Amino acid sequence: MREAALGNVMVDCDDERKLQSFYGSLLGWEQCELYGRPAVRSSAGVVFLFMEEPDYVRPVWPEEPEKQQKQMHFDFQVDDLPAWVKKAEALGAVKAKAQFGGDHFVTLLDPAGHPFCLCRA
Repeated sequence: MREAALGNVMVDCDDERKLQSFYGSLLGWEQCELYGRPAVRSSAGVVFLFMEEPDYVRPVWPEEPEKQQKQMHFDFQVDDLPAWVKKAEALGAVKAKAQFGGDHFVTLLDPAGHPFCLCRA
């Protein structure tokens, strides 16, 4: 058997169209439909699918006892960190109150509350 290849990343949320629009606009990826789900696809073929869950609970970051914890987060390498942070905020992201990246990365929360980092390339 050969190694498995990553197919898609499924992202749970409370508003799948809003998150599709956010990541499509932020990353410059194609907004499309795959497997009956709103999705975004990079030119290299990386796909994020969005699944609206009726009982979705926003994660809390940094983690707190007895609160919904994050299950994962994305790190995106960018060429101009301040410009990308500004773009993300204009699209609806919020800079996390706790920052640990110094000049290397900034942690933000997407419109569904998922933390993600913009990292200096």
